[in-house]
Amino acid sequence: MPQRVLDNYPGWTPTLCRACHGKGSAGSQSGATSRPSSIRQPGAPVGASRPNGRRRRTATASQLLSTEEVLKRYTDGPQTGVFTDGASVPNPGPGGWGAVYVVDGEIVAEAHGHDPDTTNNRMELQAIIEAAALVPEGTAATVYSDSKLVVNTISEWAAGWERRGWRRKSGPVENLDLVKPAYFAFRRRPELSIEWIAAHSGYRWNEYADALAGRWRT
Repeated sequence: MPQRVLDNYPGWTPTLCRACHGKGSAGSQSGATSRPSSIRQPGAPVGASRPNGRRRRTATASQLLSTEEVLKRYTDGPQTGVFTDGASVPNPGPGGWGAVYVVDGEIVAEAHGHDPDTTNNRMELQAIIEAAALVPEGTAATVYSDSKLVVNTISEWAAGWERRGWRRKSGPVENLDLVKPAYFAFRRRPELSIEWIAAHSGYRWNEYADALAGRWRT
């Protein structure tokens, strides 16, 4: 991790150590979502955004790229925040999630995991939970998700569900075991905000999170 980042957060250490990076994703047991299987603090530099300001789109939404390929191909988008992604292939089916915490274009920490039996929405929620854990307590940060469902759940809907005893007007809340910890992670930490970011639009760190989420497929 860059020393200037450590200086900003005295006494803070990431959830996992640098040595844990590269060990690969571990499958979860009994259908439970896995904990982070990898975390990294390499201080990767970021290139400048394209001069014309236009976004470079991915070749295909399902294209599998490594994190190294993403860094070579994309430069656009926000350069500070926590970027998340999650998916299952097929849906439902085996899936993965990824989160990367970036400050001024340098990677502070990243994590990813795998679940052998899950859904897109569950992996998106898990990514949000893990993203909040990457940020030191008391540090302001924006968490980006390309799932409007997840963003709306945390920022709009969950408060009403809680008032109704964790039920929707139309029935039970799906994925409540993940909705509640995701919602409380943000309510407990007002210094964190959540925003939607367009998927597969060439935003560097969203594409990077997508690559982390797909590592179980490679």
